[in-house]
Parts: sequence; C-alpha cells; structure tokens
Amino acid sequence: MNDYADRLHKAIPGGAHTYSRGDDQYPSNAPPILARGEGAYIWDAEGRRFLDYGMGLRSVTLGYAHPAVNAGAIAEIGKGNNLTRASLTELEAAERMLGLFPWADMVKFAKNGSVVTTAAAKLARAFTGRKHVAICAEHPFFTFDDWFIGTTPVQRGIPDEHRSLTLRFHYNDIASLEALFAAHPDGIACVMMEPATTVAPCADKDFDMLRPSGCAEPDRNFLHQVKALCRKHGALLVLDEMITGFRWDLHGAMNVYGVEPDLATFGKGMANGFALAALIGRREIMDLGSIRNAGAERVFLISTTHGSEMSAFGAFNAAVEVYRSAHVTDHLWSYGRRLIEGLNTIAREEGVGAHFQAHGFGCSPTYTTRDAQGEASLELRTLWAQEMIKGGVLMPFIALSLAHGDAELDLTLEAARKAMRVQAAALNDGVGRYLVGPAVKPVFRKFN
Repeated sequence: MNDYADRLHKAIPGGAHTYSRGDDQYPSNAPPILARGEGAYIWDAEGRRFLDYGMGLRSVTLGYAHPAVNAGAIAEIGKGNNLTRASLTELEAAERMLGLFPWADMVKFAKNGSVVTTAAAKLARAFTGRKHVAICAEHPFFTFDDWFIGTTPVQRGIPDEHRSLTLRFHYNDIASLEALFAAHPDGIACVMMEPATTVAPCADKDFDMLRPSGCAEPDRNFLHQVKALCRKHGALLVLDEMITGFRWDLHGAMNVYGVEPDLATFGKGMANGFALAALIGRREIMDLGSIRNAGAERVFLISTTHGSEMSAFGAFNAAVEVYRSAHVTDHLWSYGRRLIEGLNTIAREEGVGAHFQAHGFGCSPTYTTRDAQGEASLELRTLWAQEMIKGGVLMPFIALSLAHGDAELDLTLEAARKAMRVQAAALNDGVGRYLVGPAVKPVFRKFN
C-alpha cells in the first residue's frame, strides 16, 4: 500500500488535491488510497471495507453513490453535460436554490467553495467601496485565496498587502467586532463568518446543542448582534454555510437561528459530493455582476467554463428532493445525538470520561481527546483514529449522512469501546507504547 502513497506524492503536491486528505491528517494505518464508496462505507485498493465518517470531507450527506442522485446526474450527462449557452437544467437549479432561500434574489454557481467566498468578498468591496474584510478567527477555512490564507501561518508566496486587508474578530464576542469597526471607520466592506461550528450563537444557559432549535433570547443571539453592527456601520453580512447549509436545515443554519444575511455561500452537501458551490444574495448586490445595466461599471464576478456542468445541477436537483422526502436533516440530528450520547457513555464506563469527549451539534458532532494534564492532545487523537481503523471505522472527524443507521451506530460504538480501552492504557503507560507512526499535524502550519 505504501507504493500508492509514493506514487501519489510523486504525481501530486501534497499527495491529494485537498490538504485535509493528506497523509499528515491520518494515522499510519489509514488506507492511503480508496477505490470506491457506497452508502456509509468505503473500500481501499485491497478491498478492505471501512465505515466512513469523513464522507467526502463532509460533502456526502446522503451516502455514497445514492441512486437518485446518480440517476439525476447521469440523465444530464446524456444531454451533453456542458453546453455552449446556459441550460434548462441550470435555470431549474438556480430557481430551486432561490426557492430554498426566499430572501435571496440571485444565485451564482461555481465548482468549489473558495471561488464563491472570494466572489462574496469582491462583491462586498464593490458594493461598499471599502477594502477590509472581517472574518471570524475561530472558523477554520474560508478559501485558498491569498486574502484568507495570508491570515494563517502558511504565508509563503502571499504579499503583505493582501494579508493586511483581512481583519479577525472572535465568535460570541461582539466587543471584538465593535473594536474592528472603531479601528477602521468606514473601512470594512463585509463581515464573513459561519453561523456556527462547534459552539452556538445563543447565550441561553440551557441551550440544547443536540436538537435543532433557535435562540430563546433573540437579543442575545450573536448572529443578530453581528447583523445589527453591520447595518450600523454600512458593512455587508456574509454567512458562509459551506458546512452548516444542507446539514443544520435544508434552508440553512440561518433558518434555525432566524437571521437573513446580505450574501451567503454554500457547497459541501448541496449535491451529495458532486462539484457544486453557490453564492446567493440580495439583487442590488448580486446585480453588480450583471451585463444588463447599461452604462454601469462592471464587476467581473465569477466566470467558469465548468460552472455550467449539467451533471452537478442534476445531482443537486435530485438531492433536494431526497432531502425533502427522506427528512434528511432530521435524521442527521437524531443519529448524531445518539452517537454523542453513546460515545460519552462508553468513555465514562471505560474510565476515560475526562480524556475523551464527544460534543458539538447533533447534526455535526466532534470529539476532543485530552492527556493526563487535561490538555488537548493530537497524539491521543491519532491513537483514537488508529484504533477505530482497527475496528473497521475511519473517523478522522465526524460527518454524518442519511446512510448512517442503526447498524452503523452499533459498529461505531463497538469499535469505540475497544479504542477507549487502548486510550486508557496509553494514559497510564504513555502514548508512545501504543501509537504507531507520527501524530497528525495541523493543516495550517508554517513548516512541514
């Protein structure tokens, strides 16, 4: 199997086309290459099967090779897939997307999330005439473009001028955003953030993250506070729903928390793994990219040959119907709640409750591993992933799908109990006695 890894790194910088698929993100016993996926399972080149919780980096929410989605895509391939002008399927997809978000008037599609978040920043700058973009420091990724990557430790090749135009504030800390507006009066074009990641925007002390609910006290809803601040200072609010969209709710996390932004971006689960992302927004902003406003100065928004690929639109159109008929987001919340509760129960039973915690939202769980001193530990996280693989479960993080059912939950909890017993031994004897190979590393680091 190492031959595949060597061949990948010889042909592809980083060994994959997304750094989060790289060798440094997985334990040494992880399959270096995969052959196929079906439902909630993947198979490597040697035919070994694993229950998957990576699910195409969170893009596959219905399960691999979902029959209805595949049929929708294949039907469009038979029509030519990519035509010289806009297609009927493209129009249908645009109107379907806008039907999900009635506050939005226009949509622009692309093939990846980085393109649409950068387009949102460009539109905001054009609309406001300002330069700065404020982003949430706790939210891990917005784009591979310089304006964001320049704020991470990976700054080689990025001019200081690009980096200086991006400002950072803290989630659930409205004072930190107020300070940015005070330091840059009439200078911030937009505030870009995810609606939620592993913490909620609600200040309610009894808020239940395992169930889909809004904030009981709207005036203490951080998203509402951010929107009010944007309105006060003339900046646009951009919600990046790349992960939360089509997972928290078919109509986005913005629907759960009751906030309408000026612009929003989507990708990941909207087409069940097919390459599709979207930027939606209010007409007066989006229309800056139009060609029908005679005499108006143009904004060159998004122009991409493969943005009109009909197979992805067919997949999206079919996926939305599955979301509706199968109540997909209800399933994600229910399964995730049971998974979180099951993992934490086993952790307590195996004596590692203080060192392993499943948490986050029911529809998007996460887990934290802690060492004997109570500090978050990448070594123990790697050990956990290593032992889960031994139990037939690939869990680099937790992305749920409609294909995860009772049998998959049972398999996961069975593997987890064995993994936690090894974790308990490692806490007593030292991780080095049990971990094979190096620990995983942060994606954003200055040196390899």
